[in-house]
Amino acid sequence: MQIGPLKFDPVFCYRIWGGEKLKTLLKKDYQDTSIGESWEISAVDGFETRVSEGPHSGSTLTQLIERFKGDLLGEKVYKDFGTEFPLLIKYIDAARPLSIQVHPSDELARERHDSFGKNEMWYIMGADEGAELIIGFNQDVNGDQYEILLQNNDLMKVMNAQNVRAGDAFYIPTGRVHAIGAGVLLAEIQQTSDVTYRIYDYDRVDSKTGQKRELHTEQAKDAIDFELHESYRTEYPQNANSANQLIHSPYFKTDILILDRRMERDLSGRDSFVIYMCVEGDAELYVNDMVFALKLGETILVPAECEKIHLNSDGCRLLEVYM
Repeated sequence: MQIGPLKFDPVFCYRIWGGEKLKTLLKKDYQDTSIGESWEISAVDGFETRVSEGPHSGSTLTQLIERFKGDLLGEKVYKDFGTEFPLLIKYIDAARPLSIQVHPSDELARERHDSFGKNEMWYIMGADEGAELIIGFNQDVNGDQYEILLQNNDLMKVMNAQNVRAGDAFYIPTGRVHAIGAGVLLAEIQQTSDVTYRIYDYDRVDSKTGQKRELHTEQAKDAIDFELHESYRTEYPQNANSANQLIHSPYFKTDILILDRRMERDLSGRDSFVIYMCVEGDAELYVNDMVFALKLGETILVPAECEKIHLNSDGCRLLEVYM
């Protein structure tokens, strides 16, 4: 039985900083307020996405991996990860700033949490005027200076504020201090991990709990990379109707397809599943005699067994994600 491309019902996550753009702009279907994250493809325990349509409707990603193994993931991916799906795919809407935070490396995460680390990337889908990210430092800082700044509530003075606009892309390796600012809508691709160390949260109180959120000051100290970089934005080619390399890391690869016509994609030889995220416009995906609509804010997983697909659009941007 051929698996075929898979769409999933997202898992929607309340966040103290969440807004309404996932509903108003990306047409996500939920009733709650302050939804900050739409987990599009997830195998995180307790937050697993289920197939939304077709013969595998209702199945979780883990159940499908257990059944189809390398045909779904790719033989090498299955050999490396077994039934643990290696990526977590999200859309994020920040109406208010996220906490200043850092993610631990694979080694620290494995030692402390029996988890993967959390290398990730952001593709900015929309940004209000003046919206920015916090990413890295704006000057040389060492561990001792960092602790003093934190104790004196002066950390923001040394954080690098980066104005952003739609189309910007950033790689966030483990150890890099970062935060999404207010007014930013983005697509996030990351290792499967939900481990985050909060460093600073503006002393705000969560209206749902009436409490300030937990900080992870001590854990974060050993996880931070203090190296200063001249630029944190990723520059990339933007050629029409071709796959442009966006961010390739040891943990995942992401290209961007800018389409205004029909395009064939030969996926043979990759030995990996491929995920498409529609970050602008809309498209159609063809596999054999199957057709799948891919609208703004939608995500689809193409199994490794699918060697050739066609994409068609009169104007869209797709993130193509694979191992």
